[in-house]
Amino acid sequence: MDPSELYERHRKTLEEAVGAIRGRYFWSPYPESPSPKVYGEEAAPAGKAAFEAYLGRDFPLEGHPGTGDRVVTERSPYGLALGTGYPRAGADALIAASQKAAGPLRDAGPDARAGICLEILDRINKRSFEMAHAVQHTSGQAFVMAFQAGGPHAQERGLEAVAYGHDMTTGYGGTVRWEKPQRKGDPLVMEKRFTAVPRGVSLLIGCNTFPTWNAYPALFASLATGNTVIAKPHPRAVMPLAITVAVARDVLAECGLDPDAVLLAAERPEDRIAADLALRPEVRIIDFTGSSEFGDWLEANARQAAVFTEKAGVNGVVVDSTDSYKGMLGNLAFSLSLYSGQMCTTPQNIFLPAGGIDTDEGHKSADDVAEDLSGALGRLLGDPAKAAGVLGAIANDGVLERLSAAEGLGEPVRRSEEVAHPDFADATVRTPAVVRVGPDRDDVYGREHFGPISFLVPTSGTEESLRLLRESVGRRGALTASVYSTSEEVLTEAEKAALDAGVNLSENLTGQVFVNQSAAFSDYHGSGANRAATTSLTDPAFVAGRFNFVQSRRHG
Repeated sequence: MDPSELYERHRKTLEEAVGAIRGRYFWSPYPESPSPKVYGEEAAPAGKAAFEAYLGRDFPLEGHPGTGDRVVTERSPYGLALGTGYPRAGADALIAASQKAAGPLRDAGPDARAGICLEILDRINKRSFEMAHAVQHTSGQAFVMAFQAGGPHAQERGLEAVAYGHDMTTGYGGTVRWEKPQRKGDPLVMEKRFTAVPRGVSLLIGCNTFPTWNAYPALFASLATGNTVIAKPHPRAVMPLAITVAVARDVLAECGLDPDAVLLAAERPEDRIAADLALRPEVRIIDFTGSSEFGDWLEANARQAAVFTEKAGVNGVVVDSTDSYKGMLGNLAFSLSLYSGQMCTTPQNIFLPAGGIDTDEGHKSADDVAEDLSGALGRLLGDPAKAAGVLGAIANDGVLERLSAAEGLGEPVRRSEEVAHPDFADATVRTPAVVRVGPDRDDVYGREHFGPISFLVPTSGTEESLRLLRESVGRRGALTASVYSTSEEVLTEAEKAALDAGVNLSENLTGQVFVNQSAAFSDYHGSGANRAATTSLTDPAFVAGRFNFVQSRRHG
């Protein structure tokens, strides 16, 4: 298969994607609805069957480097036995294979690479139901969320990165004829060629909770700009990236390129292959989502590489007043509950005046707000089937440990409760805990409590609330911030605080847009302007650091 044919096949999609990243408007080529009317009657059962075929056996990755040893590390938060084995390869073998594949991928050029990337995404999109089951049973997301966030929404983020990569490498490169007029005689004429040269091997370190959504921007940004990719998934969420790698390798091989341009680095927790690979001089790009501890270590020690990290943060909400009290409470309740708070964008700290707030239902005391928020959570999660669809399942034991300790951190407003999942008897499902603490307890609310744990912090007033938001983001970082107010003056001050802290702000969300969600081609995920992340998904800086322009010239 000629890569140029793929480029022509997908050219319209690419052009529309470039238009979307420039215009920041809504656009998507990948439908987010798992309806059979969209994907066909056979897509859902075929996807489930494909997922089940992986269980209890070796995952098919033909020709992949590795010993006969297999890595089996995943467990479903829903209690389903997985038992899938993946090839285990050492750092030396992975880097040697990746370097061998680098030259042909670079020489293919930006159009061919874009065509290959879009074909990979198109094939993955057709397997969205298969991917949804893989994401659900490794991350704990509820099925619909796993389909959307693990499928089409992740694919959008991948396409977004391809659009940036192709636009930047072709918009400033190519061959030109340079002519400089002279006072006497013919002009000086030069033929100049500008080539975007990839940095080299890229290492992608995936996370447990969003194994594709957080990985695809890095994977496709690197691939589109000519860098080979070693994908190191979280040991508990290997299958989604294994499916991705398998599809990518198929497309590369069909195009006559070395499939080792995309590799899977499955590991046992004790292997620490990510740390080994990260320090290798051949690794020139590192993308990481996870703990601040390891992210900080990468930034400090992987000096040979361009390092892009998304780490822990403390997301805050400032409540000043509202003209939609029920809408505010419902929006907050859903934001706190979605995927059991296991999102890097979930709000944790809710700052509100101790004297209460003005609303369309009259003045509400701080106690009223606490009680009414608890009531909104109860209404949202009262039905076990509905609750399971919102909450999903707890991904790891650390979340459960933090949740069990939450009540001891302050005054409980709402205690976490177990929920029986209607389809999976062994699923680990918990409702959010809400705890009230004073504004002086920065030792509590000033650090991240990843999971369904949030804090109500009564303050002396909105001025102090904004100060605490600014200070907490400055110290710990944040991916999101939000504010509720009917005062334009307060909204202006909140935006100034967000700009000072370098955090993206949402104002007066009361409907079906939530602070912990972001839309590809329009919203930036993270800013790269505070400690929670060194980058934004996806902006020009995320892509530009993956290549350099090198020129050659001769007389014309």
